[in-house]
Amino acid sequence: MKFLVCISNVPDTTTKISFTPDNKEFNKAGVQFVINPWDEYALTRAIELKEAQGAGTVTVLNVGEADTEPNIRKALAIGADDAIRVNAAPKDAYFVAQQIAAVAKEGAYDVILMGKESIDYNGFQVHGMVGEMLGIPTVAPAMKLDMSGTTATLEREIEGGKEIVEVSAPFVASCQQPMCEPRIPNMRGIMTARTKPLKVVEAVGEGPRTEVAEYALPPKKQGVKLIPAETAGDLIKLLRNEAKVI
Repeated sequence: MKFLVCISNVPDTTTKISFTPDNKEFNKAGVQFVINPWDEYALTRAIELKEAQGAGTVTVLNVGEADTEPNIRKALAIGADDAIRVNAAPKDAYFVAQQIAAVAKEGAYDVILMGKESIDYNGFQVHGMVGEMLGIPTVAPAMKLDMSGTTATLEREIEGGKEIVEVSAPFVASCQQPMCEPRIPNMRGIMTARTKPLKVVEAVGEGPRTEVAEYALPPKKQGVKLIPAETAGDLIKLLRNEAKVI
């Protein structure tokens, strides 16, 4: 079984967000980047399934420039066998999906896994596009994934409940908790990651279909107004006239 796990390079959740002077790009200066947390579920589960089967491979794929390689190496340290980096900035979901589909098709992977979305853009788009481009089923978002031969059983979240589906490989699935407990690389993994293959390929197909018009920070939170209990009527006036929520 050949697993392809797609990972994104995203700012750490504690990062203070800022943009370039023209508000066209995210300012990377001084920012710590990490593997997208949702993708870590996909990576760990792929490794677990490979270990349970006693055979197979787990390949990590990232669409990004050279500065993403430390986190690619971290994925290798966690347990992936090899990695591919598409040498291009991930400008939009369609472009990223196009690169994933091209790599997946060339490598004839059985299972393509990724997080349900990246924590920076929260688009929830790439998995569906990849499945459509490859003409294979997509299950999203998956909370559980088990394999028996080439048949997968997945549990996914739907409105008002859960749904259990079966699908035959090849397929695409996006992952979320509580699929597994993400792994932390150990010292042996960190040492062996240095020698594992990391192939760099150029982007294919069309360029991005969208462009950023402008980034903007949310408005600053205003100060809290405290209303004495004996003048609760003033609270109603404020909610109606200032907050406009009633």
